[in-house]
This record gives sequence, structure tokens and C-alpha cells, in this order.
Amino acid sequence: MTPDQLAHLRHTLAHLTAAAVLELFPDTKPTIGPAIDNGFYYDFEFKTPITEKDLKDIEKKMRKLLPSWKEMSGKEVSADEARAAFAGNQYKLELIDEIVAKGEKITLYTAGKFTDLCRGGHSESPAKDIPSDCFKLSRLAGAYWRGDEKNTQLTRIYGLAFATKEELEAYENMIKEAEKRDHRKLGKELDLFEFDDDVGPGLPLWLPNGAAIVEELEKLAKETEFKMNYVRVRTPHIAKESMYLKSGHLPYYEESMYPPMEYEGGKYYLKAMNCPHHHKIFAARPKSYRDLPLRLAEYGTCYRHEKSGELFGLMRVRTLQMNDAHMYCTEEQFAGEFRAVNEMYLKYFKIFGIEKFIMRFSTHDPKRLGEKFVNEPELWKKTEDMVRKVLVDSKIPFVEVPNEAAFYGPKIDVQVWSVIGREFTLATNQVDFAQTRRFELTYTDKDGSLKTPLCIHRAPLGTHERFIGFLIEHYGGNFPLWLSPIQVRVIPVMETHYDAAQKIHDALRTAMIRSEIDLSNSGFGKKIRNAKNDRTFYTIILGDKDIEAGKVTLESRDKGQIGQMSIEEVVKKMADEIRERA
Repeated sequence: MTPDQLAHLRHTLAHLTAAAVLELFPDTKPTIGPAIDNGFYYDFEFKTPITEKDLKDIEKKMRKLLPSWKEMSGKEVSADEARAAFAGNQYKLELIDEIVAKGEKITLYTAGKFTDLCRGGHSESPAKDIPSDCFKLSRLAGAYWRGDEKNTQLTRIYGLAFATKEELEAYENMIKEAEKRDHRKLGKELDLFEFDDDVGPGLPLWLPNGAAIVEELEKLAKETEFKMNYVRVRTPHIAKESMYLKSGHLPYYEESMYPPMEYEGGKYYLKAMNCPHHHKIFAARPKSYRDLPLRLAEYGTCYRHEKSGELFGLMRVRTLQMNDAHMYCTEEQFAGEFRAVNEMYLKYFKIFGIEKFIMRFSTHDPKRLGEKFVNEPELWKKTEDMVRKVLVDSKIPFVEVPNEAAFYGPKIDVQVWSVIGREFTLATNQVDFAQTRRFELTYTDKDGSLKTPLCIHRAPLGTHERFIGFLIEHYGGNFPLWLSPIQVRVIPVMETHYDAAQKIHDALRTAMIRSEIDLSNSGFGKKIRNAKNDRTFYTIILGDKDIEAGKVTLESRDKGQIGQMSIEEVVKKMADEIRERA
């Protein structure tokens, strides 16, 4: 089944859901029901609220109706005919008025006894094309009409749909596994992060275990970037309004920025992005072609005014620690710089065991220049052609998506899949031809003329928040040794072994290995269970035989008992594995 055929199947099932609902609850007002990535949904205004228990009856009715849906036929109608068909349903009437205002044609689609207002895109013969066991209604949710909190709250029915029963079952198994790996659940169990009402929604507090992961990711990025001749900079958390007006972020991005602070007769904004600050650093000293490419990197903390209803654990937050950098280069250097960023992604994918990925190449819409995108048609074409050529030449898998570029240039969003097959958007790589002109950034070329550099924005590890949320689910909390918050726990069997255990713990800490020692009053068995529950990578057991032999017993979370080793051998083994990020 092609992607289009699958989308049509899912869209048809959304209509079938509405038909079944109206059979069971005739006073219901259906609104809209599109296909989505894993199935479909349909929004309704119910006269009497329904519950999750009703989904089984609706699903049963859908299967009963499906054989009668021999075909899905559409016809064009006049506005008056459409209004007559949906008299009493203010939602459909509003849609009809919008279609008329745009001068578009109005089409109604019918299958069985059910007719709906729709643009099209369905299975032509639903009874034949749609297996009765390839879909399932999954859950209910609240949804405001047209996504506006000021409008009526509707009931949304979600459904899952795939080409075959086997694909549906595989997806459901993935969801069950994802629930076990939910980063919010594991984050609490493993003491990684916390949200607090007094701090504010969407503002995570990193606990010691979580901070250890943050620091390891920073260390990885800094080492990688140092070897690739990046230079590090630091910028403040606030800036004057004038800088964001100059960058263009205020007109285009103001809704995502926190309200300004009035101070000394001016307005200051919390930093929502690092790029304008980096442009100011570039401009702070004269540059020549010999200084390019210049790669400025920073772990800058940014703040985004996300809506409360859109916040989601670490995946959607209001404070972001960004693995950010901006490369300023000549046009001739662009391909090499852009390619190097993509190669950096591939290196990171190997380290983290990410096997499935795709680059999502977002381009502009020529019809929205000056509205959503900077009005530079020639530069849009030129830079998009340059990015496309690098992707093709590099043989990196990518898909092209129109109308989703950044306002200042084309961009790449990196889509990755975790080991259980769940998709995430992690990182970004963007071209900027507009802000360097807005900030009047120049360099002196070989012939003495002043030229404007191109700028590449990139964040291969995205933000700590989103990336760690992904890693928690990707690893199921079982981090590799170098990322493990607790790399080793020393467990003395009896109280008489405490002094020797303390010396071993101190030796590990001296070697910069994240060691903990369990000197609690818990029994030995419980101490072992606690280490397993905490996903501790290595456990060192110290008993009479170990002390007599001048060794320790080493156990691995993943491989079980390794055996007796000297503490020197243990330190070397762990240090080597940590350094290699095995």
C-alpha cells in the first residue's frame, strides 16, 4: 500500500467513525476528521458526554457498517445545497462559509447512508479496500473547535489504522513498550528531573542524576566541536528589544517569546534564540576571508513561551539548553560546511545507536514571501538549491517538505526513530541568508571588497531537554556506562567491610568515575535489588573472600557476574569504556 493509499484509508475510516457515531448518538454534531500519522481522529459535539466504554460500541458499529460502503462517491454542490444538507450544524456551516469566501468548490462525499462535507482523498471502494481488522478506536480527548481555547470544547475520538492487522498489532506493541519507557515515568523513578509548581510549568529542575547526563552530553559536544575547530562563546540571557527587531524575530516570532521587561526606559526580552547574540559577536571585530569559516558554539539557555496545553515532560518545555552553533562562511565554503554538519549527525547516531533516521528538508512557499518568509525570492531559490545538492551528493536520506522553512532560510529537521520504532524530531540544521544582511555582517575578500557571509545554524544534539527525553525512552533507562548517572555502586556484604568499601569508592571517585557506596542498614539482598532498580551499570561486591584476595567482585547490569578483579583493573576497565563511549 502506498503512503497516499494509506492516508486515504485512514481518512475514510474517520468518516466511518462519524457514521457510526450518528447511528448510535443521532443528536451529535460531527465537525472535522482528518487522517494523521498513525490513523485518524474525528471531533464531535455530543449532547450527552460519552466515555471510553462507548468506544467499543462505536467500533463494533463501524465494522457492521463497513460492508455496506461499496463505494465512496463525491459530487460538487452549490453553497445553498451544502447549507441545506448541514442545517443546524454550525460547525459545518462555518466551514462552508470559508470555502465560499475562498472561491473554492464545495464537495460532498457519500458512502452507505452517510454524507459528509469533504475535499476528498478516500478509498474508492471501502468495503473491498479496508480490512475489518486493520483499525481500532484508541482513546478520547478534549479538543477546542479550530484549536482555539475561546471556542467550544469538543470530544475527539482517536483511531489507529494500518494497511494490515499485523502492522496494527506491531504498532500497539510499540505503544505498550513506549508506555513502559515513558521518559516522564522513568525520569521520576531514576531521579533525573522534577517539575515544581513554585518554579513554574515547563521549567524542569535537573536533579543530580539528570545533571550527570547533561554534563556528559556537553562534554561529548565540546570535544567533538573542539576537534572540528569550533570556538566557544557565551552570551547573556536577556537582550534589548532593538536587537530582536533588527534580527526580525519580533515580527515573526513574538508569540513564542516571553513578554518584555520594562527597564530604564527600554524593553528587554528573555533570550528565545542564540543567533542574534552570535551575529553581534561576529560583528565585534573586523573579519577577512582568512577568518572564514568561523564556527561559534555555545550551550546557550533559551526561553520559549509555549502554551500550557502544549507542554509535555521534557519534550515541550519553556527553558531550553541548546547545543547551538553558527558557522559564517563564503558561498564557496558552504557545501563543505553543510556536509560536515551532516557528518557530525551521523557520528552522533552511531554513538547513540540510532539506526533509522531521515533529514526533513523544509523549503519556503513563494506565495507567502513577506508574510511567513523573508521576501528574497532569488536567495531562497539559490540556498535551497545549494542545500538540496549537498543532500543528494552526500547520499543522505531526506524528504522535501514545502512551506515549513525558517523565516530566514531553508532548514533541515532531523527525524530519528528509537529502538522500539518511535519517531522523534531531535535536531536542526538551517541556512540563513537574511540575518547576516540585517546585521550588516561583512568580511573583506581577497580583492579588498566587502562581502556578506552565509550563516548556518546547527544544533546536532538539539536541546538537552528533548534529547534526554528521547534517550530515556531509547534506552529504557538502561544508559550505556558513559551516560549512566550511577556508573558503579559499591556494596559491602557486612558492616565489617565498610572501611575497605569506602577506600574502593574513594579510588573510583578519584578516577572521575561516578561511584556510590551503599552503607545503609538495608540487608544485602535489598541493596542488590536497589542497584538493579536504579539501573546501576556496574556493581562491586565486597565480602570476606574478596578482602582476603585483595580484590573485588564485579557485576554488570547487562552481562551479569564478571568475576574477581583488582581495584586497579576495575578502574582501568571502566575508564577505558567511558573514554571510548562504548
